[in-house]
Amino acid sequence: MADVKVRKIVVSVDEIFHEGGPAATVPLKRAAVLAVIENPFAGGYVEEIAPFMDALRPLGLDMAKRLIDALGGDPGVVEGYGKGAIVGAAGELEHAALWHNPGGYAMRELLGDAKAIVPSTKKVGGLGTHLDIPITHVNASYVRSHFDAIEVGINDAPRANEMVVVLAMTTGPRIHARVGGLKASDIKGEDGLR
Repeated sequence: MADVKVRKIVVSVDEIFHEGGPAATVPLKRAAVLAVIENPFAGGYVEEIAPFMDALRPLGLDMAKRLIDALGGDPGVVEGYGKGAIVGAAGELEHAALWHNPGGYAMRELLGDAKAIVPSTKKVGGLGTHLDIPITHVNASYVRSHFDAIEVGINDAPRANEMVVVLAMTTGPRIHARVGGLKASDIKGEDGLR
């Protein structure tokens, strides 16, 4: 199986103090890491692509570690996460699906076996394509205060033969969350949902 060839990695961190309401005592941090990689399947249909997920695993772990470091180095502060991928025009949407396993399991492993499924999105697009990465609570997908999204994109990626793979994490709920639902403090942690 082909090695993962990385062209660049981008890390961004938002620090949100307020959105028009009172300033938070502790600002919300939202971070994303994007890796631009060569798509080894670009340019034609390849039947057997699943083994490439194993090649992507070390990249997933590296990216998850970069995110935790960008948020201060303590995995215990991470409360939300998500992932996604953008495939260049010479690829297909199924190539983005290769990121589900290595990206999601990397974050769950480094966060101490988080319970909730890692939400995901994907698309095919050209240079500068943006993607909204969905965010949910790391241990219970039904925690409404943590429903969020982080918009990502890189001006010179993906080229036709590339993919942009993305991981995202947050340190808490939306800064002024107040629409009810299951609270993080009430998570039972039995099924990743509640």
